[in-house]
Amino acid sequence: MLALGVNAHASVTLGLAGLPLVIPDLQRHFGVSLPVAAIIGNAPAIGILFALVAWGALADRYGERLVLGLGVGTAALLFAAASLAENAWAMVGLLAPAGAAGCAALVGGGRIVLRWFDPPERGVAMGVRQVSYTLGMAVAGFTLPPVAQAYGISGVMLVCAGVSLLAAVLAAAFLAEPPHAVAGGARESAGSPYRQPALWRVHATSGLHVVPQFVVGTYGVACLVEVYGWDGVAAGRLFAGAAVAGAVTRVAAGRWSDLTGLRMAPLRLLTFAALATLALLVLGTYDGSTLGVAMLALAAVITVAGNGLAYLAAGELAGPAAAGRVLGTHNTVQNVVALAVTPLAGLLITQSGYWAAFAAGLACLLISVPVIPVRHERRARAG
Repeated sequence: MLALGVNAHASVTLGLAGLPLVIPDLQRHFGVSLPVAAIIGNAPAIGILFALVAWGALADRYGERLVLGLGVGTAALLFAAASLAENAWAMVGLLAPAGAAGCAALVGGGRIVLRWFDPPERGVAMGVRQVSYTLGMAVAGFTLPPVAQAYGISGVMLVCAGVSLLAAVLAAAFLAEPPHAVAGGARESAGSPYRQPALWRVHATSGLHVVPQFVVGTYGVACLVEVYGWDGVAAGRLFAGAAVAGAVTRVAAGRWSDLTGLRMAPLRLLTFAALATLALLVLGTYDGSTLGVAMLALAAVITVAGNGLAYLAAGELAGPAAAGRVLGTHNTVQNVVALAVTPLAGLLITQSGYWAAFAAGLACLLISVPVIPVRHERRARAG
């Protein structure tokens, strides 16, 4: 069941998050500026913004099988239609609803972990589940840039459509309900789970962490091409390798959280590591040294390492009855931030340089440190 969820999310990730890897090709294909190309590449986030909570409610009511099969399958059809788009805004008009459909995999995959695994297993399971994003980005990094060079943006969209359609068929055919009730760990509340201040703080933490993640993920390849003179395919491969390393760190972070019984304390330590990395990235990019290349690759790994911990904490605070809606809200917060960050970071890069956008991500990480609800989690565990 976990593998089906991972496959669905990884497959649809090519179309939902992999297009920034071909931003230079989007610029050439549509004849647009860097900020506009970034909007096209992240257009699925527009649809994701409005659909995650609804998919979560549907998953709570009808289960993951219907949600993954219907959502990812619809996204595949829209990706195929986008392969025919000749105008930049027509492309956005198709990618946005594709994001709304495909984001079903974000919610459904998280519920599989909460419903099939007991609390001492969930950190690793959620780490594996979160690998779906990095796995999808690794495949995107190795395949989409060379496909774009050989077959253009139309070829890229057909690849995204094909892998998403296959994943949707597998999910619809084989996903099932858990054979037994999962023991403890997820709290039930007589009222809204949002009566817990810690849940709001978990959402806020993830929203702040999205800023450096999306700045690095969206503009990293373009930075290597423009600042360091890399070939687009080579830059994509570097980020593909970083995605593989990111997958390992997510699973390791999950195992760490299972051993400690805590989610937020490991997340705070990972945040400190990300702060150091971003600080060095700003310095390296500002003077154009090779330090910038090394830190860019490391930032692509460390900025995503703690995502699964925050996501799991939100689901556990929600309890099984409300997990789908809360996880949908959690992802919505992330996508609201991502949608705002993409054009703003593009403008900042255009006016001041890549170092300035990375510095903005660094500032958001710094703000997040006191927001992470470490003390609340430790008190809850002691109680």
